[in-house]
Amino acid sequence: MPVRVVALGGGHGLAASLAALRRVTPDITAIVTVADDGGSSGRLRQEFGVLPPGDLRMALAALCGDDDWGITWSRVVQHRFGGYGDLAGHSLGNLLIAGLWDLLGDPVAGLDWVGRLLRVTGRVLPMAAVPLDIVAVVEGADPSRPREMSKVRGQASIAVTPGRVRSISLLPVDPPAVPEAVSAILAADWVVFGPGSWFTSVLPHLLVPSLRAALAATPARRLVALNLVPQPGETAGFSPHRHLEVLADHAPSLSFDTVLADRRAASGAEGELEKAAGLLRASLVLCDVAAADGTRHDPVRLAAAYRKVFGEWCPHGDDGRGEGRAQPDPGGETVLPQDGGVHAAAVRGRAEPDRRADRDRGRT
Repeated sequence: MPVRVVALGGGHGLAASLAALRRVTPDITAIVTVADDGGSSGRLRQEFGVLPPGDLRMALAALCGDDDWGITWSRVVQHRFGGYGDLAGHSLGNLLIAGLWDLLGDPVAGLDWVGRLLRVTGRVLPMAAVPLDIVAVVEGADPSRPREMSKVRGQASIAVTPGRVRSISLLPVDPPAVPEAVSAILAADWVVFGPGSWFTSVLPHLLVPSLRAALAATPARRLVALNLVPQPGETAGFSPHRHLEVLADHAPSLSFDTVLADRRAASGAEGELEKAAGLLRASLVLCDVAAADGTRHDPVRLAAAYRKVFGEWCPHGDDGRGEGRAQPDPGGETVLPQDGGVHAAAVRGRAEPDRRADRDRGRT
């Protein structure tokens, strides 16, 4: 039976993770942040009161296959209209998703129909049943007052804030989760957080009460995939271990099993990163998962890293989670962690360009 994986996040980070995960297992559920208030998504949200479709669209495109059908439909849903008319700046996929929601009156059913059309691997679900706003507490949002704390509302504004984000909250408070998302987490073998925009794509999942409760109750193992570089504005100046410290602050009672980091990105800071992983009660895994430019994840290399980590605990073993069985992998070398230590996996993979990337997040 294939490993059941739930991936949490949004935007390009989640898309990178999904492009890798679909190479590992057909049983994937993406649970996507629904707080975008900028670009095409923000316009559709404001005009029709719908969930912002942009991050959901990117997740669907990332789960498309590598055959002609998948490549073509991925390009179709990512296509963005130019010009200066009413459609300028809108993504065709956003309009398709919003149209199905308007027709069917059900966000989950609409996304399932798009998934059937694109023949995606797995399923894409919204994080919550209502659109959300993120409110960030920011230090130094006014450069003339670097120590002053202020609040910044809205994902688009937070992403470009000149200050340092200290914490986030959601509006409405205690939003309802999509029931299918809760069920997927409870039935998973692995739950994957990140990579992605830390405060606006990854951490918001922990602030939805029923998702947080499911994450605490699930028998699934939990993995954190770290970013390769800090994000300008939102996490400028963050070290890899600072990402983990912030995660621990937002989820003090939630333990993790694995922290996956790129070997080159972590170079020189392995000790601090291992200590931060200990805050989450997780083992640190270092792999070569970046593309040649070092700024984006290579889907083949990231898939190899996921396959290696998942393979150490074969699902549905004697204890239902396959505790402790390492799987051979001719593409690398594995040293199993002992007493919470580091295990380094040398993963070699062919770099592959990401045809689906929509680089400008402000246009989602």
